Amino acid sequence: MGGAIEPEATEWELPDPAVAGESEIVAIGADLAPGTILAAYRRGLFPMKVGWRHSLGWWSPNPRAIIPLDGVHVSRSLRKSQRRFEIRIDAAFEAVMRGCGDATRPHGWIDEDFVSAYCELHEMGWTHSVETWLDDELVGGLYGIAVGGLFAGESMFHRVTDASKVALVATVQHLRTAGYRLFDVQWLTPHLSSMGAVEVTREEYADLLAAALTVTPTW
Repeated sequence: MGGAIEPEATEWELPDPAVAGESEIVAIGADLAPGTILAAYRRGLFPMKVGWRHSLGWWSPNPRAIIPLDGVHVSRSLRKSQRRFEIRIDAAFEAVMRGCGDATRPHGWIDEDFVSAYCELHEMGWTHSVETWLDDELVGGLYGIAVGGLFAGESMFHRVTDASKVALVATVQHLRTAGYRLFDVQWLTPHLSSMGAVEVTREEYADLLAAALTVTPTW
């Protein structure tokens, strides 16, 4: 992937998501080394703690939520909101992660282990943030990992109304322009559904991922 540093290969053998059957958790354990994380996304998995900051799990939701890069929904009111914000990319990656990992948010799972691991990947050129700024203050954004033609969105946050939605729209526009193929958003929520996210089966996701990994756009 254009310009990113390929880390040392993982020592772990990550299973095929298909072995999970009806479960969303494919495996538990391993580590958050750069090579492990990249191998997981290439396999169709992503890491998230199981329970409240407990064991490290490797997940493959079925169905899986994606946002078609030609199908994002932008309402008239959101179009108006877009004019309020400045979009920046990779200007405050760690701050975005910490905004997403705010301990006061419900169901938080982004702890220091994740911040450290994804910031390391950011330094290597793999993880990215799309941010919304207002009066030179960070007020929202999202972060994720780009592997081949896949961008896997991990989390988003906002401190001002519509700030995360504007960042999401900007991300779709950026991915489409840069030649990405797949925008993974993990689980479908009412918020993401309103923005155009849809669900695909695990098998459909595997096919989309395989196709996305054949291209190497530059972030």
